[in-house]
Amino acid sequence: MRLSARHLLSAAVASTLLTGCFSGTPAEGDGAGGRIRVAMMQPPRSGLSPLSDDAFKLSRWSTAETLVTLDADGDAEPALATKWQQSGRSWTFEIRDGVTFHDGTNLDAEAVVRSLTRAATAAPKPRILDGVDLTAEAHGDTVTVTTADEDPLVPQRLSSPQLSILAAKAYRGKTVNPVGAGTGPFELVSVNGTSAATLDRYDAYWGGRAKSPGIDVKFVPDGTARAAALRSGEADVVEAVPVSQAALLDQDLITEVPMPRTNTLYLNTAKGPFKDASLRAAAREAVDAGSIVKGVYEGRADVAEGLLGPALPWAAELRRPVTHAKAGKPEGRAITIGTFTDRAELPEVAAALQQQLQKAGFKVKLDVREYANIESDALAGEFDAFILSRATVLDSGDPAAYLYSDFASDGSFNISQLSDPDVDKALKQAGESETGAARRKAVVAAEAAVLATDAAVPMLHERVIQGDAASVRGAAHDPRERELVTADTYVK
Repeated sequence: MRLSARHLLSAAVASTLLTGCFSGTPAEGDGAGGRIRVAMMQPPRSGLSPLSDDAFKLSRWSTAETLVTLDADGDAEPALATKWQQSGRSWTFEIRDGVTFHDGTNLDAEAVVRSLTRAATAAPKPRILDGVDLTAEAHGDTVTVTTADEDPLVPQRLSSPQLSILAAKAYRGKTVNPVGAGTGPFELVSVNGTSAATLDRYDAYWGGRAKSPGIDVKFVPDGTARAAALRSGEADVVEAVPVSQAALLDQDLITEVPMPRTNTLYLNTAKGPFKDASLRAAAREAVDAGSIVKGVYEGRADVAEGLLGPALPWAAELRRPVTHAKAGKPEGRAITIGTFTDRAELPEVAAALQQQLQKAGFKVKLDVREYANIESDALAGEFDAFILSRATVLDSGDPAAYLYSDFASDGSFNISQLSDPDVDKALKQAGESETGAARRKAVVAAEAAVLATDAAVPMLHERVIQGDAASVRGAAHDPRERELVTADTYVK
């Protein structure tokens, strides 16, 4: 294999960057059940408060749990709640019996109400509750959750790691402290700032004893160092191996997991050349996503067939051909494409698109900045086109909110400035549909309505690359990035 200068330089500095990352005693035990050494990408930003994005770390370590989990299709399944039913704006959840928190106290309805109320009254709220007015009340062994408006997604919302249920001790200070307060198979016993965390097996776990005695976590922001830790045997499970490092690793040690994230070219439908549907069609036909996947992502992404990718497999099963406007001739029309530097691949994608669109007859100028300095212009419609890597499901596991935000006439993230009554009607139908098969069908119909306008040209679906040592068994490969080490994970 011929490696690029980028690969070779990364390999040359890897050992230097690794120094100190995984110093100390190796994972105990060489047989089944050894401790699991994990290299995480991002250090805690909010002291591991579950009311922040740090909640996903607690979930990935299997220490904090929620009332509900999601299956592969995004449908709700029992966790700390065993069943539920809806009555108008209220949902009643039956709380699982026999669950103890890591401090030995019992899970009951009052504990659930305490956790949900703290989240619902937090400032700022967890993002899963943005725009949602939620209250919780205990009634014996049940909890009734009520929202201001009837909401078919309440169970899915309650699956968010940001709504984890913790013991009373977690809420005694101004911030929420999850140490020793969860219900999962591993107890968080210590946190060393932004450098490390330690978890031990919780033998009284309601779901059965974990196979590993514990987890030793190091936070290693540098991707080269994370890859080096896997290569040297100093880490057992590694998050987010960079594309540039993946080629340097034993391919048997890496797994590419489709993410619910789509790299999309948004076209301004309100003004400029792309107000003309025929020129939007011409741009769509000019895009060669396959060459971008091969050249920029080194084959480690999936060419898009729609806005929703392989992380939502049901979308491909329900999708039908879309009718587009006939492509016109660009005839040298000048366009400006914006994107940002925060995601390393996007400037390279922009350069590739510039060549493709110029070949089709457009004159293309690029405007590339940091995201904080370009977002307001993008939302204000200052660009003819904008390249964005966009998560297609929010914390509820449901893509309807993303589609509404990005393509509804009053959507809060409508970069395409799209205002189309057929799209609005389809989005409203998707948002109001009951969860399950009916909602999935309505979501795909809404996607088709958006695609028919050519307001957005989906190019590729990103993957996250996870590294697992040869001795690791049972590590989770979760496109939603909610699971990593589970009760079934161990080092052989």
